[in-house]
Amino acid sequence: MTGSRDLIPRQDASAVRVRARGTSLSRRHAPAIVRHAGDSAQFAWEEFFQGEIANHHTRKNYIHAVRKFLTWAEDHGLELVRITPGDVGQYFQELPLAVPTKKLHLAALRKFFDRMVNRHVVVINPAATVRAERYSVVEGKTAEIRPDQARTLLRSIDATTTVGRRDRCVLSVLIYTAARVGAVARLGIKSLQYDGSQYSLRFVEKGNKAREIPVRHDLQLLLLDYINAAGITEGPLFCTALGKTDILTNRPMTGIDICRMMKRRLREAGLPTHYSPHSFRVATVTDLLEQNQPLEDVQHLAGHADPRTTRLYDRRRRKITRNIVERISI
Repeated sequence: MTGSRDLIPRQDASAVRVRARGTSLSRRHAPAIVRHAGDSAQFAWEEFFQGEIANHHTRKNYIHAVRKFLTWAEDHGLELVRITPGDVGQYFQELPLAVPTKKLHLAALRKFFDRMVNRHVVVINPAATVRAERYSVVEGKTAEIRPDQARTLLRSIDATTTVGRRDRCVLSVLIYTAARVGAVARLGIKSLQYDGSQYSLRFVEKGNKAREIPVRHDLQLLLLDYINAAGITEGPLFCTALGKTDILTNRPMTGIDICRMMKRRLREAGLPTHYSPHSFRVATVTDLLEQNQPLEDVQHLAGHADPRTTRLYDRRRRKITRNIVERISI
């Protein structure tokens, strides 16, 4: 009688071995405190980080937060199944991080232990009843670049070169669409679309959410001029340059590349270098709100799910405060 091993075609058997090897490698990455809790705990660890969390950045942040806590638990001689809310509370009291970061770490632990409860590794979620410190934000911390500074920055760029045209377009897209730098970096030539009446840019934002933003006329002219000069017919819209030459490669600019380019352009224009691409979002949101544009419209342009997030970008309150301070007659 043929053994069960012979029932699996050679290619399938190889695939099974690869999957098994991948699974064992993934489980070996679990901390010792999880491995000592048994197979169910290791399965829940893999299920949570490899199956449940789809976003790469969320997975990276959550695994860092959970590993940090479990390392602390191991150092204090705790077992996974015996961790209590008091232990979690003590951990956060000792954790030397900012309140927003603590909230992120607490969210990661709650989700992680929820999965452990679902897989019957622990009886209760020890992080469920733990409360983080209160944290209220009235105004965001991102520095706002003034409209006159943004105009100075754009005018300072030598647009007779391909790289100059590229940089002017990148900064203009950031200003006139209020898009996040990561979404701008992901733009391809096919992201610029024409429907017969107007051009638009199709962005892929946080959480893989697609948004289409109309291109104003002056930005349209800049983009078409850059595309024609660079000879772009396919691939990324904004590519890196070959060293210090004026030749563009096929490699797309990353968000970090755009940040570095902006710092360099700010320096060359004699402007403060503490500004970032996110400063343009702040400036654009504030500018539109100053023109009494409806908050809902500005929120939609910025791609915010909650209008309270849009209000964090509003710097009008800061200007009122300065105005009051200037009136002090002491």
